[in-house]
Amino acid sequence: MKMAGEDAALLVAAAPERMRSADAAWPYRQDSDFHYLTGFPESGAVLALLPGRRHGEAVLFCRERDPGHERWHGESVGTERVVSAYGMDDAFPIDDIDDILPGMIEGRARVYCHFGREPAFDAQLMGWMRRLRELRGGGVAPKEFVALGHLLHDLRLYKSRDELRLMRHAAAIAAEAHVAAMHVALPGRREYEVEAELLRAIRMRGAVPAFTPIVAGGANACTMHYTANRAQLSAGDMLLIDAGAELDCYASDISRTIPVNGRFSREQRALYEIVLEAQLAAIDEVRPGHPFDAAHHAAVRVIAEGLCALGLLDGDADTAIAEGSYRRFFPSKTGHWLGMDVHDVGDYRVDGEPRLLEPGMVVTVEPGIYVPPDEPGVAERWRGIGIRIEDDVAVVREGCEVLSADVPKAPADIEKLLAAR
Repeated sequence: MKMAGEDAALLVAAAPERMRSADAAWPYRQDSDFHYLTGFPESGAVLALLPGRRHGEAVLFCRERDPGHERWHGESVGTERVVSAYGMDDAFPIDDIDDILPGMIEGRARVYCHFGREPAFDAQLMGWMRRLRELRGGGVAPKEFVALGHLLHDLRLYKSRDELRLMRHAAAIAAEAHVAAMHVALPGRREYEVEAELLRAIRMRGAVPAFTPIVAGGANACTMHYTANRAQLSAGDMLLIDAGAELDCYASDISRTIPVNGRFSREQRALYEIVLEAQLAAIDEVRPGHPFDAAHHAAVRVIAEGLCALGLLDGDADTAIAEGSYRRFFPSKTGHWLGMDVHDVGDYRVDGEPRLLEPGMVVTVEPGIYVPPDEPGVAERWRGIGIRIEDDVAVVREGCEVLSADVPKAPADIEKLLAAR
C-alpha cells in the first residue's frame, strides 16, 4: 500500500472454483497473490487494500456463514472470523460488494489489479466503474488500471523467514517422496506405479503435488515435460523423476535420475557424472551479488567440456558454446525462481541486465543431458539416455542453502540406496 500511494486502491480476487468435468470440480487451489496477502483459503472472496482509509485499510469481502451451504460443502470462515483469524481491518458479505465497493474506491486515481486474468472479475470491475460514473452528481471513478504484479511480484521474490521455513518443509516432504519412489522403481513396474508411491508419500505428510510428476523411464526422459507415466520400466534403462510437494501454497521441485536395475552402465555413469559436476558448479554460483544466469553459464561450460571429451560434440567446449551446438543435448535453462508457484514470479532481468541474486531468493538448479533415441551422428550406446539433477537452493547471506539435500545424488549413494530395495 505504501508503494501504491494513498490515491490508489488495490483489488485482488480469490481464485474461482474450476470444473474438471460436468459437476466434478478440481481440488481447490487459492490464487497465489491472494493467498500471499491474506492466507484466506476460500473462493468467492475479494480483497480491497485502501491506503489511508480511516475505517480500516485491509477489507475482505467473503461468503457469510450459511448452514445450508455448509451442510454440503463444509464449514466456512464467515465475515465475523475474518478480522480475528486473518488480520483484516474489516469484512463484508460478498453478496453486498456491488453496493459497498464502488464507494470505497470513489475518488481514487488508480486501481491496481490483475486485469485480464479472470474475465468474470474484470466484468465486475468494469461494472463498478460504470456505477461510479452514473452516480447522481457524477461520481469520480479511478482513471487508470495498473498491473498489480509490478508491485506485488517483486515482494514475493524475497522470502521471509516463515516462508523459507515452509519451503524447507515442502522440500523435506518431496525428498521423502523421491526416496520412497526410488525403492519401488524396479524392472517390470509401470511408471504410474512409481508415481503412485510419490503421491502416497506426499499426501501422507499433508501436502499435495506441486505439479503433475514426471516419471520417465528410458527414452521417455528425453521428452522434457513427459507426463504420460504409463510405460514399463526396463532393467537397462535410467528413470528420471521430477516431482515436488506443495505445502500451504509453497512449492518444492526436485529431480533425480537413477538406474532401474540399481547400477549405472558405463555410458550412463559417464553422462551422469557430467550432469552432477555441472550442477555442483552451478550451485556454487548461487550466492548474493552473482547474476541469476551465472549458474546456467557454469553448467553449460561443464556440460560442453564433458560432451566434447566423450566425443558427442565435435571440437572444443569454446566452439560448442559459441555455436550453441551443446543445445542438441542440453536445450533448457538451468533453473527458475521457486516459491508459491513452481515457476515463480519475479523478473529475471533488470534494466536489460541479469538480475543479481539477493538473500531470500530461491531458485532451482537443474542441468541435464538428453540424448534422443533417434539423434543422428550419435553412437547407439548413448541414445535414449536422459538425465536431470535438480535441487531447490535458497540464497542466504553467506552463500546458499540447498533445501533438497536429503535426496541422494552421488552415484555411489544412489547405488547404495537401490541395493537395499
